[in-house]
Amino acid sequence: MIKRCIMIFPHFENEEIIDDIRKKYDPLAECVKPHITLVFPFESEIDTNKLKEHIEIMVLDIKAFHISLSGITASTLAGTYLFLNIKEGNAQIVEIHKRLYKGILKEFYPQWLKEIDFLPHMTVGSISDLDAFEMAVEETKNIDDVFGTVVNTISVEIIDENEDSIIELNIPLGA
Repeated sequence: MIKRCIMIFPHFENEEIIDDIRKKYDPLAECVKPHITLVFPFESEIDTNKLKEHIEIMVLDIKAFHISLSGITASTLAGTYLFLNIKEGNAQIVEIHKRLYKGILKEFYPQWLKEIDFLPHMTVGSISDLDAFEMAVEETKNIDDVFGTVVNTISVEIIDENEDSIIELNIPLGA
């Protein structure tokens, strides 16, 4: 079984701000670059070429698009997380997310996601201690930097036994 995740790895001119926040609050900061998850981690025996073909078909008519992220908020739906909010590009991300979970990936749609609406975001913190979490929320609430870029690639990562990210595929969006 291969553990994979499908995501967007945006590149921002000011991404060192995100890196600094993640180094402080995200235990996976050294394992995976800042990302927006499209398909949550799943284990399967799906062949790389079949997965690539599925993604290419699902995004065939989707063109590169602009995203903008700003503002950090707390999320306690499935743990205690800090989310960098997507302000522009949300609709496109939701559409890609819905499409990817069709066909060969349909069976991997998480149960918890059937109970809530998918909210695209970039996780910048995961803090299990409640006091530390409340302090992190307080420390990040006034960070108002804006992060903007064009999304032109969807990536598939393999998550190894150490939680490290190994890029398996990069699939370009239309121009």
